[in-house]
Amino acid sequence: MQRNTRQKTAILHAIEHARRPLSPQEVLAEASQQVSQLGMATVYRNLKSLVDDGALKMVTLPGEGARYESTSAADHHHHHFQCTQCQRVFDVHACPGDIDHMAPKGFSVERHELTLYGRCADCLKSS
Repeated sequence: MQRNTRQKTAILHAIEHARRPLSPQEVLAEASQQVSQLGMATVYRNLKSLVDDGALKMVTLPGEGARYESTSAADHHHHHFQCTQCQRVFDVHACPGDIDHMAPKGFSVERHELTLYGRCADCLKSS
């Protein structure tokens, strides 16, 4: 286990307070407000360490780079919404419910992931 540093603390704080999955670039922008001179390599190194330590979970969306969210957020079943205009990703705390009926006859659903696509409230306001 690596020691906690100001950089790691700032990165974890940025993700926990965002309340949505962040890309490494978004993490850099947010964490740099607390720790100046923070570099992309440091962000990647600390993201890996925080995932390995169990503090963060990697979120992968089809055709997209990795994003990261707090494991406390990931502990609750949820889905994601990706804005097609600004590309930000948001948590969706709703589920379509019993999806076993969606599977082909004779199949059993073991888990599912759902990503909704559209425009976020900020992008709708600006258009």
